[in-house]
Amino acid sequence: MAAALSRALKLPGKKGSELGEYDPLTQADSEDESEEDDLVLNYPRNGLGRGNCLGTGSSDLRGGRSGRLVGGEDEAEEDEEEEEDEWRERLPSKSRQDRDDMKGMQYWSQRESGRDRALEDGGSPGASGPGLGGNGTNADQKRMRVRSAIRTAFFIVPLVSATMLVLLCAFLIPCQKGELDKRPQWERALGDAGGVTPPALALWDVDGDSVEDVLLGVTEWTNDTHPTQGNKIYSAVALSAVSGQVLWRKVMRESVMYIQCGLRYNIPPSPVCLLIGKSVLMAVNGTTGKRLWSVLLKNIESQAVSLPDLQGDKVPDLLIATLPADEAMDLSLILISGLTGAKLGHPVPFNLTGQGKLIGPLLHETQQRAYYILFGLGNVEAVSLHDIYFRATGKRPLNQALRQKDPGWEGRKETINSTLIHIYSGTEHAEYLLPLVAGFGNNHNSLDTISNLNSTKSDWVLVYGSSTVSQLSVLRERDTHKEWTFKSAVIHSQPAPGHFNDDGVPDLFIQHSANGITKVQVVDGATGHHLWRAEFVCPRLVLDASSISTSTGLSAFLFWASEPVRTQKNVTKTTVAPGVAAAEPLIRKLFLLHPQYPTILLQLTSTTDTAVTSAVSYQEHQKDASYITVSSRPTPESEPGARIVKSLSLRAAITKGQVVRLGESSKAGGPVKPGVFEVNKFFRRLSFKRQ
Repeated sequence: MAAALSRALKLPGKKGSELGEYDPLTQADSEDESEEDDLVLNYPRNGLGRGNCLGTGSSDLRGGRSGRLVGGEDEAEEDEEEEEDEWRERLPSKSRQDRDDMKGMQYWSQRESGRDRALEDGGSPGASGPGLGGNGTNADQKRMRVRSAIRTAFFIVPLVSATMLVLLCAFLIPCQKGELDKRPQWERALGDAGGVTPPALALWDVDGDSVEDVLLGVTEWTNDTHPTQGNKIYSAVALSAVSGQVLWRKVMRESVMYIQCGLRYNIPPSPVCLLIGKSVLMAVNGTTGKRLWSVLLKNIESQAVSLPDLQGDKVPDLLIATLPADEAMDLSLILISGLTGAKLGHPVPFNLTGQGKLIGPLLHETQQRAYYILFGLGNVEAVSLHDIYFRATGKRPLNQALRQKDPGWEGRKETINSTLIHIYSGTEHAEYLLPLVAGFGNNHNSLDTISNLNSTKSDWVLVYGSSTVSQLSVLRERDTHKEWTFKSAVIHSQPAPGHFNDDGVPDLFIQHSANGITKVQVVDGATGHHLWRAEFVCPRLVLDASSISTSTGLSAFLFWASEPVRTQKNVTKTTVAPGVAAAEPLIRKLFLLHPQYPTILLQLTSTTDTAVTSAVSYQEHQKDASYITVSSRPTPESEPGARIVKSLSLRAAITKGQVVRLGESSKAGGPVKPGVFEVNKFFRRLSFKRQ
């Protein structure tokens, strides 16, 4: 025992004088060892074995069996070493089945112990080193690599796909939409300026691109003599709203007074437009300008009114007013087939006692679903559509709805035999009558039934007065009584209904000019109280303002003026006296007013041209609107003036607009002055929509 201990204390791997070269592996199978010695020697072998998690090096001690306490003969050690080498080489095939049970138990004990330690240290079961189980470890590693590659692919492929989708949505699609949304501002000269008389103007999509195009009455000069036209050519021109290019041109025998679109036939499905002169009413294909039908009349004085189908041909019919110049009291209403242009019966004359401006005609549907026509000369009268049709044809209408009469309205007749119902009559002449509908002035010439649905059932705005004062009233639809009356200076242009507050009732934007000063104000449509006012330096301009519905639920108001009065040190210097030429051309500016900031105006553009008429074209997809103006541009005296048609994208103009501040209170406790960043942020986010 003492010899065994003394021999075990020698360093491993060293040659002894008597024992020769010592290798612990040669003593693993010694038959002289006791079971207790094997247990003692197996512990360091399993804990410090080859390729374990502690690594190799000087402390590996060639297998870690330095603590073995038994010995054996040299011959047995050599046999054991050869047997161990052969075992390592042939381990995967397990061809040597004659190995004793103790060797197998030691091998599997060492492998399991090494694997457990590797797992505890964060390693993998196959990381046991280059010795035992090498091929199995490689297979496991391959499987792990495949698994890892699959996991990576499952992660990267969706990530890349999502990234590409985001890039597509964020860049490619908006870029394409941006090209569609890009509304180039264009300007086109068409014919003679024609003074300050407003030409016929209508907006309708005639080329099918979902954008309202521009239809305009044009007068041009020519050196060629013509037997009937002299040296003037009259025509109606359709311009593309996107580019300003001419889509079609229809030459007329006389000046075009009105252009109206929206009448539709089942065959062909294209829109139908009406071109109205003093003695002719012509229907043309809105897409091509080709004539569909025409009817000759005398002394046409009004636009056409779209009526419910009177004949049962599923096409709305028309009504128009004529007024002979030599017989001012005999105003006639004429019914015309919307399908063929044929007259329906005879003209229906009315001997009116009033004088002044022609009012209407307008179609109105009462709460009892009875149809009435409103018209007059300086006053307002109403007559049942049933009575007009019966007097024109001697027959009752085929449409049952047209046979209805409203007892409340019929009771306002002066006599039983009278057909006229008095809506307004007085010493002060009526100037304007229009439905109390926001945005009515922008598309009031449309023949589309859907567009006219609200305007035929609403209350009315009535403007009447004398040469020095005007009165503004709202007439209730249910009984034609005045809801309220607002007194003002002379109103020279048609009021523009729009929503300045959120009470749901359209308010009224009015303007009047005198002595070089233009006063603009907003009147509450529900109560008649004043809501907003401002004054500007500007000669008299007879140009209607426009209201546009915005994304805030309120309306924006567009109007032409010059500098606000508060910014002028001497107002008389900018006033142009009648018949005296100004030293410098007057600059007119287009302002936008939004109720969110009543003390701020946004100047969209400025020009020295004289705008004579305007309209607003909506783009539903872009949530934008174009402001169309027809202006007279001054030219040298040797040349006739030019008529300019211009399209201005409102959202594009807002981004470049200039903020103009009106009078603001600087007193303590007054409203906080809005900052430039806040104002710009609000207007840049503003979008427009149809009423």
